[in-house]
Amino acid sequence: MTTSHTVTTADEPRWRRLGPDARRNEILAVAIRMFGEQPYATVQMAELAREAGVARGLLNHYFGTKRDLYVEVVRAMMIVPEIDTVNLPGGTLRERVEASVDWLMTVLDTHGKTWLAVGVEGIGDDPQIAAILNEADDRAAQRVLDAIGFDGSGSEHQVALAVFRSWGGMMKATAREWVDRKTLSRKQARTILVETLVPLAERVMSGSV
Repeated sequence: MTTSHTVTTADEPRWRRLGPDARRNEILAVAIRMFGEQPYATVQMAELAREAGVARGLLNHYFGTKRDLYVEVVRAMMIVPEIDTVNLPGGTLRERVEASVDWLMTVLDTHGKTWLAVGVEGIGDDPQIAAILNEADDRAAQRVLDAIGFDGSGSEHQVALAVFRSWGGMMKATAREWVDRKTLSRKQARTILVETLVPLAERVMSGSV
């Protein structure tokens, strides 16, 4: 006869014990790496648990199903931080654009493959994932507006958001050429992003879009 057992951190080797938040973050870090290295369909939860050094039951305890974990990976990778964490300079428009692009490329240096995998390929027609990606596109466009100091409202604000969402599509394509296909160097990718974003930012700020 089997008995039910609730999996806790006590089930882990003593040397592996971490607090709940630290353990959850460690599992998420492993998931971010694995979903960047493999297609969604080939990622195995048992393998992920081994890589994270936890029991399979503990993995389910923290994140639920494989899809639930993937949703958390998408959310972690696609929702950009608030602009005050980016430490943008207060210089010219071009300097602020360059600082924004440099920050973005630093993120891509670390998690570029996962960012591309979850932001472009995803897991098919999933409404929850689509909602997260749409929110991420909106928030990323707003971060650009914050970075350049845009303070328009109403229809002017909506047009500005649409402009930078459009640029975001090109940015993803450029990132794929650099990170995945390696047809562009980091320097070349940066040049493309800066030199396309600066004139758009200038037009948005002047209201000439």
